[in-house]
Amino acid sequence: MEYTTLGSTGMSVSKIALGCMSFGTGEPWMLDGDDARELIERAIDLGVNFFDTANVYSNGESEAILGDVLGEYDRDEQVVATKVRFSYGESHPNADGLSRKTIEQELQHSLDRLGMETIDLYQTHRVDPETPIETTLRTMDDLISRGKIRHIGTSSMWAHQLAERLRTAERLDLPRFETMQNHYHPAYREDERDLLPITERENMGVIPWGPLGQGFLARPFDRLEATERGDPENYHNPTPEYVEGGGKEINERVQELAEEKGVTMAQIALAWQFENEYVTAPIVGTTSIQHLEEAVEALEIDLTDSEMNYLDAPYEPQPVMAID
Repeated sequence: MEYTTLGSTGMSVSKIALGCMSFGTGEPWMLDGDDARELIERAIDLGVNFFDTANVYSNGESEAILGDVLGEYDRDEQVVATKVRFSYGESHPNADGLSRKTIEQELQHSLDRLGMETIDLYQTHRVDPETPIETTLRTMDDLISRGKIRHIGTSSMWAHQLAERLRTAERLDLPRFETMQNHYHPAYREDERDLLPITERENMGVIPWGPLGQGFLARPFDRLEATERGDPENYHNPTPEYVEGGGKEINERVQELAEEKGVTMAQIALAWQFENEYVTAPIVGTTSIQHLEEAVEALEIDLTDSEMNYLDAPYEPQPVMAID
């Protein structure tokens, strides 16, 4: 495993973050019980020390599963990130959002499920248009002062929204967001226009979600529809959007490089992340120990500048997605 510094937090994290959305019982593809434990324990064996979850994942089951496993290890060695914004099955008026009430009650629920006293990185899960930025940041400031959280991060938003939040934190002398969890991979690079230059300037850690394009970069284009995720009838199938930006040719070039180097397409897509100047640690979500091991092995793949340019060349601007 290789390690890097997570933006201005100063924390050292593995260059792969284990995404924990697949832990629970909310969907047929999720891992529960012993299977989830086996995957988390293997990740720790491989040197992963960075784990990303959320209160909404499988109605809180993801946090509970992760906390149960990590409770048997040295807590000081792990960096745990979770999120707040959306409700997870509750229907009362303050079940979601970024108000003081919602943040404080949801943080306590997350701490209880994780079995922890302090969250290393507490992230806002998208934007809450109903709550003033000042209210959210003052709440986070109080939680840091009370030792409930250490650092704050955020996720997919427009660049002007991030700039406004950073400016507000500076103006009011409040904690600023130190990480960005955004949608970014070879077939979707719209954040390079303006969001990522801001994160670079502000020394924010960048931890992309879906670094394989939800499977789009993990298998040849003509085989995508054979998977559950790639089924044209699946609401979450991202293929049409990625194709708009030159995705088909990018997919083919990922396959070509994978064959030349004797590795998988997923490993090439991850190697692109590791070589990328903006990226700190991609969030790898998987239900397969084999795929987890291959992700770690991808750290050993060196892509030359010409190979990176070869992968980037077909890309064309496309509509921004996955903001709201």
